[in-house]
Amino acid sequence: MKKYEAFYIVPATMTDAEVTKVAEHFKGIVEKNGGTVESAAKWDKRKLAYEVKGHKEGNYVLMNFEAPPQVPAELNRLMRISDDIVRHQIIIREEVTA
Repeated sequence: MKKYEAFYIVPATMTDAEVTKVAEHFKGIVEKNGGTVESAAKWDKRKLAYEVKGHKEGNYVLMNFEAPPQVPAELNRLMRISDDIVRHQIIIREEVTA
C-alpha cells in the first residue's frame, strides 16, 4: 500500500459541521475500501487565487491516508462528481530518506 495525500476545497458557505460531515464521508470511503486514514484536518477558510466554479473563497481540507491503488482512483471519481467539492487533488506522498 502506498501513502497518499488528498487536498480538497469545499464551498465557503458551508458551516463547520457540514465541512466535517463531508470530510467524514470521504474518510469513510477510504476506510471502506481497505485503506487507513492517518489524519484528516480542516484548515481554514481562504480566498482562492482565482474564481473556481463561481467560488471566490473556500474551506480547505487535507487528508493523509494509506491505501491500495484502486482507492485513490475511486476517491478521485467520487470527488469529481460531488457538488460539495470545488476543487481537489490526490497525490502520492514520497518518503524522504536522509
